[in-house]
This record gives sequence, C-alpha cells and structure tokens, in this order.
Amino acid sequence: MAYWLIKSEPFKYSWDKFVEDGQTFWDGVRNYGARNNLRSMKKGDLAFWYHSNEGMEIVGIAKVVKESYQDPTTPDPAWLVVDFKPLKKLKTPVSLATIKNDPRLTDMDLVRLGRLSVQTVKEAEWKIVMELANTK
Repeated sequence: MAYWLIKSEPFKYSWDKFVEDGQTFWDGVRNYGARNNLRSMKKGDLAFWYHSNEGMEIVGIAKVVKESYQDPTTPDPAWLVVDFKPLKKLKTPVSLATIKNDPRLTDMDLVRLGRLSVQTVKEAEWKIVMELANTK
C-alpha cells in the first residue's frame, strides 16, 4: 500500500461535502507531476485530505476505490482522475505550521513541494502525522 496527500480548497470541495457525497473522483488536475501521482495510485491506497488556502491542515483520510481513468471533465486524454471514498476524519487536524515545525517532517512533499496538488507521503511520514492527529 502507498500513501498520498490530496489537496482541496474547502470552499470548493470540503471534507464535510466529501463525506456527505460518500465518494468522488479527483478531477481538475492539470500538473504533470500531480497527474503522474494519480496514475501511480492503486486501489486500497490511502490519502490524507488536506484543506488548502483556508485552514491549511490535514483533516481526514480517503481511500482509493478506483484507479486512474480519463478525466471526464476534459476531452484531453493526458488528464486522469481517481475515485476516493472517505475513510475517517482525523481526531485532531494537523496544520501546515505543525508539520513545518516538526523536524521529522522536513522532507515531506507538503513542505518541499507546497504547490503540488497530489503528493506522495512516505510511510514514516504517515505514521508521524497520524501520531500528531491522535488518530489510529
């Protein structure tokens, strides 16, 4: 299993709306690095749900339920989507400031590649964030 981080602006699509919907496809990715990360996702992989721009915190965990396929919002075959279902809300959201201040997370993509909307998360980083979130 691999771990990821996906970003959404809460005013566009929040964690609460995701939970209400029960499942969504991750569309609108127009960066090749983020697209390549979507392509690498496998069914059963887990992703942190990060509220970007406002909140700037990891708030939940989503699970990949369908691997990459053509983004239905564009005719361009270069762009992909992945289907996610909500798995759990974090007991304590983990802010970007908390992550940046933790020396164990200095190499995390969220710190190094802040603008990338779909990022990898190393297993050790996943465990640290889960510890910070008081979530099992």
